[in-house]
Amino acid sequence: MRQANKYLLVFLGTVALLGLRQIQPAFSQRRDPEKKMSVRLFYVYSDQGALENHFIPSGWMGDYADLIMDTGCKENPYAGDTCIKIVYKNYASQGARWAGIYWQDPANNWGTVPDAGYDLTGARELTFFARGEKGGERIEQFKVGGITGPYPDSATASIGPIVLTNEWQRYTIDLSGKDLTHIIGGFAWSTNLTVNPHGCTFYLDEIRFE
Repeated sequence: MRQANKYLLVFLGTVALLGLRQIQPAFSQRRDPEKKMSVRLFYVYSDQGALENHFIPSGWMGDYADLIMDTGCKENPYAGDTCIKIVYKNYASQGARWAGIYWQDPANNWGTVPDAGYDLTGARELTFFARGEKGGERIEQFKVGGITGPYPDSATASIGPIVLTNEWQRYTIDLSGKDLTHIIGGFAWSTNLTVNPHGCTFYLDEIRFE
């Protein structure tokens, strides 16, 4: 009887292990096994302060002094309580005549931080919602990855240019076939004064890997 019970315990343990293997997380942080994600959606932005948010909008580029960003905007969010509002002025304060923002991990990581970023293997696309304040605002590029440096992104993918309407629209960046094992630049956008001579105001919401 004891021998039979022993075999039964071994069998149940094997079944439990197989079950665990079947629910391995779709996406995980690259280096820290305690921060692996067990979800099929991996958010860059859901709502202001949401626990499921990842990456930091710290990589301000070009005429960065001409940018104003509100990550807790309550002006007609697509979902939840808040969305992101971005105002781009036409001052050319740094003389670049373009501007953009990268969402990075950790903050201000331009490929110089080892053991950073996320392993997003299994993601097929990044989706997000965007709208312009008036319609006609042109964003030259929306992007995943592309940061270089000693510890760069393992991939890059983008769409654009995109001309926004004043209604929320869903956009998709295809990640099929991309090496997503080390993503430090989770999301980015850029535009310029040539296509927005008076500057522009636009909104983002529900930015996520799927």
